[in-house]
Amino acid sequence: MKYIDEYRKKELILSVSEKLKAISKKEIVLMEVCGGHTMAIHRFGLTSLLPPTIRLISGPGCPVCVSSQHFIDMAMAYSKIPGVIITTYGDLIRVPGSSTSLERERANGSDVRIVYSVLESLEIAKNNPEKKVVFLGIGFETTAPLTAAAILQAKKENIPNFFVLSAHKVMPPVMKALVDEGVKIDGFIAPGHVSAITGTAIYEELASVCGLGVVVSGFEPVDMMQSVLMLTQQIESGIPKVEVQYQRVVHSDGNKVAQQVLKDVFELRDDSWRGLGIIPLSGLKIREELCAFDAEKQFTVDVPQSTEPRGCICGQILRGLKTPVDCPLFAKKCTPSDPVGACMVSGEGTCATYYKYRS
Repeated sequence: MKYIDEYRKKELILSVSEKLKAISKKEIVLMEVCGGHTMAIHRFGLTSLLPPTIRLISGPGCPVCVSSQHFIDMAMAYSKIPGVIITTYGDLIRVPGSSTSLERERANGSDVRIVYSVLESLEIAKNNPEKKVVFLGIGFETTAPLTAAAILQAKKENIPNFFVLSAHKVMPPVMKALVDEGVKIDGFIAPGHVSAITGTAIYEELASVCGLGVVVSGFEPVDMMQSVLMLTQQIESGIPKVEVQYQRVVHSDGNKVAQQVLKDVFELRDDSWRGLGIIPLSGLKIREELCAFDAEKQFTVDVPQSTEPRGCICGQILRGLKTPVDCPLFAKKCTPSDPVGACMVSGEGTCATYYKYRS
């Protein structure tokens, strides 16, 4: 508790706020690309402590939200195969597909199970050798090493009925894609957990080529305010660079062991992001030598053309072009208990966060 209290001290938060108000002269837009950061900003009411010159926008930082509609529909198709057990993290089963959801398919008799770790999926496969277990792999560089380790463990233990449908993604390409698209962004608040795995070199191109500052932030209010201050100082001085505010967790080299596991199991591929389309080399696919565990290679399913929910602007929200309150469905037809779009499903989704902490 002492550790948390240190980064929630009111006097320190207000001190950083005053420094920001003193140095901020330019109109700037900062994007956070982590659902945990979005939650922290709204939970602690940090926007009220910023000068009017600074605007924070939310980007594609929620793993559930960015998973494409086609991926959700494919998972649904797998769930209908006799003898298949779908395992997934809890939020994903409630994401609406083009015509149904995993939650509804489970109610209709499909074997869909919520797990808290991919290793639980391995255990289910071992305990049900007559079944085929498909784990839905979502998330960025934070969760992908765990999926990779499970695949290596399945190979080591010769568990032939364990498979992964990978929607794992990497963060830098989507950040650059937003800049290339012309979204107004002056600096990025970079995800702490992702950076703990990758290190900071992955952001260098954003600073050196795109001219945008990047600060890797922690998740407490002091962390977030300090990160905004560091970015503002960069922008006001005209010297963009990559900095780490979250130094108690993130180091420049990252986690070498996790990085190697990722390389051993996955390779980059062009991948589809909800609302952003295909982004080159932004996804992780299972290497050919491990294709025995790749659900896409081992199962053939017919997936109709996917369609987005009518009226949902989740794609524009993920790109930082709109906020949830701009959506006519928000808090009316679309709520956490009955979501229309993916951004309202996950606890890290921008719409769910706005809904929870709205005044």
